[in-house]
Amino acid sequence: MGSHEDRTYVVTGAASGIGAATAAALADAGARVIAADLAWDGAPSPGDVERVRLDVSQPGEWVVLAEQLRPAGGEPSIDGLVNAAGITRRARLHDATADDFAAAFAVNATGPALGIQALAPLMRDGASIVNVGSAAGTMAHYGIAYGASKWALRGITKTAAMELGPRGIRVNLVSPGFIETPMTASAPVAFRDANLVATPLARTGTPAQVAAVIVHLLSPDAAFVTATEIAVDGGLTGHGGGLPIARALTGD
Repeated sequence: MGSHEDRTYVVTGAASGIGAATAAALADAGARVIAADLAWDGAPSPGDVERVRLDVSQPGEWVVLAEQLRPAGGEPSIDGLVNAAGITRRARLHDATADDFAAAFAVNATGPALGIQALAPLMRDGASIVNVGSAAGTMAHYGIAYGASKWALRGITKTAAMELGPRGIRVNLVSPGFIETPMTASAPVAFRDANLVATPLARTGTPAQVAAVIVHLLSPDAAFVTATEIAVDGGLTGHGGGLPIARALTGD
């Protein structure tokens, strides 16, 4: 993954899942990591990191974090932000409520936008932001509020990349498929089985596999990559519905 020594990153959703794996990978690569989450009680620390409590949906909490990270001299001090905090809402169209939409958007879409807004002024030239989307943001998804919030995050990513590009700040999106996390552990067995059938690699992914892609996008090795969406989903969204057709014709 290369060295990230003398670099500083903020990672949200860092108490578990993809956020924790990313924070640990960055710390192992030598970075200073500010690991932010709401749920630190009882959660193991993801390596040698600085744990902070943060509700990403609250603008005021982002402002406080930015002030805490602002050096005395006022010089830019942050090299990147990973927006990995997320919640799911599994209600389908017929029973989704306004509260489902409000909750999903507050954390999954508005939260990353607030984080970019608060921390971009502290970022150095060459800094990198990675938003964690979902396969649900690139195709139809039975959890309508969750899927819609991840579709929104794609637009936030591209707009932020356009606006921050002149400052040398890159913004990209990583969209995982079915990854073994506490969030997916609560999904119905039928949902898991259906994902495996629809995934060409025929297996689930791990948080570490997603983190490896995020860490690369944060590094100077990806210095000309921005406004890009990278699927880490075992091919789930790549076949566009062609997989069952191919299997029907070949008998595989």
